[in-house]
Amino acid sequence: MHRIAAVSLTAVVCVSALSACSSDDTNSDTADSSATQDTALGHVHGLGVDPADGILYVASHFGVFRVQDGATERVADRWQDTMGFAVVGPGHFLGSGHPDPQEDLPSSLGLIESIDGAETWRAVSMQGDADLHAIEPVGDRIYAYDSQTGALFVTTNRTDWDTISTQPLYDLAANPDDPTTVYATTDRGVLVASVDGELPVPVDGAPTLTAIDWQPDGPLVGVAPDGTVHTSTDAYTWTEAGALDGVAEALEVGPGRWHGATGTGVYESTDEGDTWTAVLTMGG
Repeated sequence: MHRIAAVSLTAVVCVSALSACSSDDTNSDTADSSATQDTALGHVHGLGVDPADGILYVASHFGVFRVQDGATERVADRWQDTMGFAVVGPGHFLGSGHPDPQEDLPSSLGLIESIDGAETWRAVSMQGDADLHAIEPVGDRIYAYDSQTGALFVTTNRTDWDTISTQPLYDLAANPDDPTTVYATTDRGVLVASVDGELPVPVDGAPTLTAIDWQPDGPLVGVAPDGTVHTSTDAYTWTEAGALDGVAEALEVGPGRWHGATGTGVYESTDEGDTWTAVLTMGG
């Protein structure tokens, strides 16, 4: 594995347009007026559908929420600033970020795990040392991006992490059929790929993208800064679908149901991104 200085790749997107939350964005402002309602999310950092029951989970600045039948519920009344989030099985989630202010834990959680649908979490590794803003499990690997150091990590045992590169990134995606390759979007919207732990290189032909995700047995999906949704089967040739209403804060694509979050709410598509319907609007 390699460690390099941060690099700058040419694109048309400014850094500020792609930053949903800064690297030092903790949940110290839990009492802020934006969180006075039980259903206030703040920034949305991650989305995932539990395969056990099809319920959508939203990981946000003010906790992890269940969204079902138009109702929103904060899980376990925990105000954990869940920056990174991934569903890996029924009721089985991975996460990262910053603890509920009432919890006596380090400010950076490292990799954490829940096996009961976010009711409880346990530390797995890097507690106090990493704030993972993107977590991408694929095959026997987990790729993760640490906002504190800019490191793109990979592990096969969840405790020993190798550094692939160091540069500002926005999101990660991997093809379930090819766990050795991980795709990332940089803070300037450039799609890059790392193969077998080598330094990421730009992907020719890819549009400028922010959030990305790869549907199992389906396409790689990305959202442009203006909300336009793009799909690809090989990461090199792309087709436009529909559009969200702005920069995507999070994206999750699964068979038959895609979800995207912007500053206005969380949206669902059941036609592979052509149309999107709001399932949650900001503020509840």
